[in-house]
Amino acid sequence: MHECQTKKVSGMTYLFTRGTPRRGFVLSIIALLFLLVLYQLGIICSTPKEPNAIMEAKEKYVVGSKDQKVYPYGRSMPLIFIGGVPRSGTTLMRAMMDAHPEVRCGQETRIIPRILQMHSHWLKSERESVRLEEAGVSKEVMNAAIAAFCLEVIARHGEPASRLCNKDPLTLKMGSYVLELFPNAKFIFMVRDGRATVHSIISRKVTITGFDLTSYRQCMIKWNQAISVMYKQCKELGPERCLMVPYEQLVLHPREWMRKILEYLDVPWNEAVLHHEEFINKPGGVPLSKVERSSDQVIKPINLEALTKWVGNIPEEVVRDMADIAPMLSILNYDPYANPPNYGAPDKVVSENTRKVLTNGQIWEDIARQLELEKTSTFSAMNRTNA
Repeated sequence: MHECQTKKVSGMTYLFTRGTPRRGFVLSIIALLFLLVLYQLGIICSTPKEPNAIMEAKEKYVVGSKDQKVYPYGRSMPLIFIGGVPRSGTTLMRAMMDAHPEVRCGQETRIIPRILQMHSHWLKSERESVRLEEAGVSKEVMNAAIAAFCLEVIARHGEPASRLCNKDPLTLKMGSYVLELFPNAKFIFMVRDGRATVHSIISRKVTITGFDLTSYRQCMIKWNQAISVMYKQCKELGPERCLMVPYEQLVLHPREWMRKILEYLDVPWNEAVLHHEEFINKPGGVPLSKVERSSDQVIKPINLEALTKWVGNIPEEVVRDMADIAPMLSILNYDPYANPPNYGAPDKVVSENTRKVLTNGQIWEDIARQLELEKTSTFSAMNRTNA
């Protein structure tokens, strides 16, 4: 076994700290974590004669805390990635998947799309690409390192399971590269009426880079740009690797669509996926994050409450120009002139769920309020720490 050339890694440290000076503290932490993976897994180990030699990583596995079962993981495993523009039903999708006893998604990591974006920036810069090559960091070495980094996060940030899933919505923007890292991965692409998505982003004050929360027009334009990139990526991946799931149809016909989704993923059917609310924050169930905006919504059974909340809230001049502002609406089969829209008739069980949710509104409000208080407490603690 060759000894690691630490000056090569030091060269990369210089690249991270000097090559991206405006990315701030968060990206510095990501870079340091990235280097830590290189050290621990032995991804970059070489001699002067073999500058691009790549060590074979040892078999990796996680042991279940309850069943004591060994769950191996590696780049060839059939990972599941849930993507889409934020506020498009990605949290509901991952909650339904988490309810399945053989699948674990867990909360957003946020760190995986950032490391993928860093890789994208490196490739776009000729200077950084040359520096990497001169440092002995070839494409193969870089891919092995980034894959190892992402895999460690996915496999170890929650309980082990037979099928591992990641729900970082923006990862789909780099879907082709993700498939290069994990050749057996599959994507679930959550699509929602952009008007509903933007209204949710603005009304719930969800901060997304580039979105102006004071302007429906600007947010619709940014939604159109983001969904266009993801749509092209999904088409490029092909139907065997990317399944487009309309949020409205998932809500209206959950059984039909979950059967379709699980069949696509080669995951056996389980009724639990239709009752995710029964597994919230239970061992092996659906863990909720105190810092994710949509956590308070998935505590309820699937219902129609959120489908048309946007109607009547978008400025008239924006509604008038909607077809020109957001042409992706028509491409995704949403009528830009329909206010309110007709998404279709719901299944009987969904109508019944909606009746129960509306009838017992105070109970759900109390549960959501308690979760919101926990979120507020968490955010306050985070702000004190960063002060």
